[in-house]
Amino acid sequence: MSNAAVHLIEIRIRELTQLFNSMDPAPFHHKDLDPDAEEFIVGWALEHPRDAEFEIVIHLEMRPAEGDPGELTREAIHNYFAYRAEQAQREFRLLMQRGRTSLLIGLAFLASCLLLADALAKNDGGTFVSIMRESLTIGGWVAMWRPLQIFLYDWWPLRRRRHIYEKLGRAKVRVLS
Repeated sequence: MSNAAVHLIEIRIRELTQLFNSMDPAPFHHKDLDPDAEEFIVGWALEHPRDAEFEIVIHLEMRPAEGDPGELTREAIHNYFAYRAEQAQREFRLLMQRGRTSLLIGLAFLASCLLLADALAKNDGGTFVSIMRESLTIGGWVAMWRPLQIFLYDWWPLRRRRHIYEKLGRAKVRVLS
């Protein structure tokens, strides 16, 4: 861990089952978080500086009848965010793969358009040929829009989200009742 400040993310719930997705049949320590709980936790984490570390404090109104909920909850939250970090990394790899494919297609289309525009430039066909030549040039460059968007902008949020998930996956978790 870094020397970054530790920021508290506090959650107040009536009972522990509110924290987890009730539709998930997995054992407790592998359950998905409730979508609202995940959104709340991640939203708060995103509010803090990039180098921040986190501590998640869960305030329970009703303590479970059996056992200490702390260790199981900690394991469940860590497992969930570690899984989400893996998902974000997979999404990133797929985005980069799609970017490379889009780039190859875009470059091939751009080259075709520029070659055709160059061929049209050799014919003196007046205004119509001039419009076609410019349209091909513009169309070729527009084809490069998606690969450039992927490589310049689309990857940042995925990396940020993976980084947040990794931090939440190792955050200290306390359950207080």
